[in-house]
Amino acid sequence: MYRILLFCLLFISSIYGQTYPSSFLSPEFHQNKRDLFRASMPQNSIVVLFSYPIRKRSNTINHHYHQNPNFYYLTGSEEPHSALLLFSSPIEIDGVMTNEVLFTQTRSAYGEQWDGLRMGVEGVKNDLGIEVAFEGKDFEKKLPNLEQFDKILMEPIPMDVMDDSKNAADLYSLIKTIENRIHKVSSTDKELDQYTFVDFEFVQAYLGKMREVKSDEEMILLKKAIAISVMGQIEVMKAMHPGMSEREIQGIHEFVFKKYGAEFEGYPSIIGGGSNGCVLHYVSNHDIPGKGDLVLMDVGAEYFNYTADITRTIPVNGRFSEEQKIIYELVLKAQNAAISKVEVGASFWLPHQTAQSVIAEGLMELGIITNPSEASYYFPHGSSHYIGLDVHDIGSYGPFKENSFITVEPGIYIPENSPCDQKWWGIAIRIEDDIWITADGPVNLSEDAPRKVEEIELLMEEGSTLDSFILPELDSLIK
Repeated sequence: MYRILLFCLLFISSIYGQTYPSSFLSPEFHQNKRDLFRASMPQNSIVVLFSYPIRKRSNTINHHYHQNPNFYYLTGSEEPHSALLLFSSPIEIDGVMTNEVLFTQTRSAYGEQWDGLRMGVEGVKNDLGIEVAFEGKDFEKKLPNLEQFDKILMEPIPMDVMDDSKNAADLYSLIKTIENRIHKVSSTDKELDQYTFVDFEFVQAYLGKMREVKSDEEMILLKKAIAISVMGQIEVMKAMHPGMSEREIQGIHEFVFKKYGAEFEGYPSIIGGGSNGCVLHYVSNHDIPGKGDLVLMDVGAEYFNYTADITRTIPVNGRFSEEQKIIYELVLKAQNAAISKVEVGASFWLPHQTAQSVIAEGLMELGIITNPSEASYYFPHGSSHYIGLDVHDIGSYGPFKENSFITVEPGIYIPENSPCDQKWWGIAIRIEDDIWITADGPVNLSEDAPRKVEEIELLMEEGSTLDSFILPELDSLIK
C-alpha cells in the first residue's frame, strides 16, 4: 500500500511539473476574445460551448484528440470532456458573481498515467486565467436555471459523441444534461433544434467574423506554419526521383513538419501522382507515380493549432513534358491574376472569378473545350478559402479584410477518357499559396516554394540530404 501511495505522489508531482510550450497563445489573448464575443451576445443570453468529442480509431484506440477550434479560441483549453458557459450579464454561481465558467476534467493519477496531464480546476484558474471553474462531475449541480435566459446560444451538437459508461462526467453526459434541461424548460418532447429559444447559428456566425481577422499573436503562429510547409515542399523537390512512392513523398513532407516542431498535419496529406491528382481529396497515397508523371502535393503543417495549406505540382523525373508545361503555365497565369485581385474591400469571390475566366479562355485556345461553361469540368472547385485554426477556416466570406489569410489555388484536372485530345489525359495541376491580406496589397507567404517551371526544374537538379538515407530492402529483414 505504501509503495502504491508513494508512486501516486511521485506521479502527481511529476505531471504538475510539466509546462505547456511557450508558443501557445496567452491567457490574455483568449480572455480578450471572450470579452469581445460576450459584448456581442443578445441581452439576457447564455452561451453553452462544448469541447469536441474523442473519436475512435479502432477497437480500444482513439484518434489523437483535436480540440473544437471555437472552444480553443475562447479558452486555450485543449482537453476533452469540457464545457464553457458565457453569460451576457454576470450571474451568481456558488456565491460568486461571474460572467463565465469552465467545467473541466477531474485530475486523476491513474487517468493521467495513461492519457497525460490534465489541468484540473486549479490549472484552469492558473493557466487559463478563468477564475470560476468546476469539475465536469458538478455540471448538473452548478448549471444555472435555464428558464432565466431569453436565449441559449449553442453550436450544433456533434452526432458522434461516444458514451463512456465509466465516466459520469464525459462529454456525452454534459450534453445530455443540457438537452434534459432544455426539454424540461419546454415541457415538450421536440427535437433540440426546434426550440425557438435555442440559437444554433449565432456562435458560428459571430466567431467566424472574429476569427477571420488575425491578431498579431495568431499571425506569428500561422506564418510559422506556412514557413514550415514551404520547407517541406522545397525538400521534396530536391529529394524527388522516379520510383519514389506517394507515401514516401508524404513522409518527407511530414518529417520536415516534425523537425520544425509542428505537432500535426492540418489535414490528411494529398499526394497524387499522375491521374490520382485528378481526385481532389485523394488521400490513399499508395501508388508509385510513373517516371513521366506529375505529382500533385497538397500538404500543410499545423503549428500550435494554426494550419497552412500549400500545393505544388512537380514532375517525377525533374522535367515537365511539353503538354504538362502548357497546362502548368496556364494554371500559374490564372493564379497570378487571381492573387492580384486580393485587396482589402474586394469581393471574396473576385479572385475565383478571375482565375475561372483565365482558365476558360486558355482551355478554349488549346481546343480542350469549345465553350467557357465547359471549363468547370476541368476546374471544378473554388479558388480560395480562409486559413487559421481550421484549414478551411470560418469567416464571413464578405469583402476582404486586412490581416485575413486566404488561399489562392486554381487547378486544371484532365482525367483519363476526358472529351479532349488524349495527349492531355492524366494531367492534374494545382498551385496553391497562402496569402496575407494587407493594406498595401496581397503578400504571398509561401512564394519561397518555387512556382515557375524553370525554378522547379532547377531546384530538382540539386542533391538532397536524404539521398544517402538508404534502408535495407524490406524482404531482407523478414526472418
